[in-house]
Amino acid sequence: MSTSTYTATLGGRSHRFDSLARLLAAASPERSGDRLAGLAAESAQARVAARWALAEVPLARFLAEPVIPYEDDDVTRLIVDGHDAVAFAPVSGLTVGEFREWLLSEAAHAGSLAALAPGLTPEMVAAVSKLMGNADLVAVARKVRVITAFRSTIGLPGRLATRLQPNHPTDDPAGVAAALLDGLLLGSGDAVIGINPATDSPKAVRDLLELLDGVIERYSIPTQSCVLCHVTTSIDLMERGAPVDLVFQSIAGTQAANASFGVTLGLLDEAYEAARGLGRGTVGQNALYFETGQGSALSADAHHGVDQQTVETRAYAVARRYDPLLVNTVVGFIGPEYLYDGRQILRAALEDHFCGKLLGLPMGLDICYTNHADADDDDIATMLTVLGVAGASFVICTPGGDDIMLNYQSASYHDALYLREVLGLRPAPEFETWLERIGLLDADAGGGIRDVSGTAHPLMTIGREMAA
Repeated sequence: MSTSTYTATLGGRSHRFDSLARLLAAASPERSGDRLAGLAAESAQARVAARWALAEVPLARFLAEPVIPYEDDDVTRLIVDGHDAVAFAPVSGLTVGEFREWLLSEAAHAGSLAALAPGLTPEMVAAVSKLMGNADLVAVARKVRVITAFRSTIGLPGRLATRLQPNHPTDDPAGVAAALLDGLLLGSGDAVIGINPATDSPKAVRDLLELLDGVIERYSIPTQSCVLCHVTTSIDLMERGAPVDLVFQSIAGTQAANASFGVTLGLLDEAYEAARGLGRGTVGQNALYFETGQGSALSADAHHGVDQQTVETRAYAVARRYDPLLVNTVVGFIGPEYLYDGRQILRAALEDHFCGKLLGLPMGLDICYTNHADADDDDIATMLTVLGVAGASFVICTPGGDDIMLNYQSASYHDALYLREVLGLRPAPEFETWLERIGLLDADAGGGIRDVSGTAHPLMTIGREMAA
């Protein structure tokens, strides 16, 4: 692997960075995870110097100097071997700084950005994000369109989908039913109805899958279900004829980090083929769902000395291989060891969304924080609003914004209604038609959700049936 030294002089002081990986780490905005790993810039001046040097690096340099050696890591091999030189050609002569200016120009529009995506590597987009302010990340991400479909269509302009997350600490059907009913009555669930199971046992997962499949089929809901079990459990259940819509897996940006999840690219290849072979989609066949999050590789001691945001962006190369329906960063879930407060969580959310969309992924977010982080519900509202403006494909919603199973704070079903109202956004088209047909869409109120509490609405039977 060829490496170079990068230098910049600022205020009469020369700053030296011994590799591209060290330069990327020093150029990153301040965050607790990089500080914990000993990778953060030693001072604000050193951070500015690193950004100055990074702006002068040719984009093509990232192809010649992988931040993790080709021979040591299958994600690096995936990135290098899958690079599309033809798609890269329009920007191949640019530096990182020039690429930033191009992205902010009128030349970068939905069509040109879609064509460029296969030619970009994760390190290129991570690098340019480090030179951008929050407003830049919003402005560029908003221009990118990534559209996927299964039983509903995700990512269309003017739309915001939601994951309905009816988790329960013991997978109790009555508890799941209450959260599911709450979400549906508030117009949530067009991206996916997704449960984090309390146990990964095949029987428990199958029970949940059959429960959700029964509700979707009985009420003709144009959405998809997912029980977020390990991919090996999904493969086993598909072989046994269980009603698997989306196959889920948490992924990371290095081979070693994925191994800590019990995952290989070969295993994901097998799951992809199995899920596509079922053909359960009606308007499309994007059948995988991935979650990521900054700090996962560092927590597994599998980051190879690469900063947490660059490693996170490498996970998107793994996701891109499988043409998923949904990808989301669980941006504040890992904890303050990696993203200390609301400011750092917001910045990470904007980076992840921007980088994922530039690489061609249908990006959503779990806008969240753990209870020991320096963040609160106002941070959730700010992040939700800014990411809505940036054009997030979907957000994750929990009852009251409080996940009683995973014990963290997220957006609520009501928060998604707020965002749709203030930004003029609508649900996925198929789901919107269903909401209207079932009497939940209030056309007289500009497409809001009708209050049916105290009525004999057909959905009210869900709770009684699932509890039984």
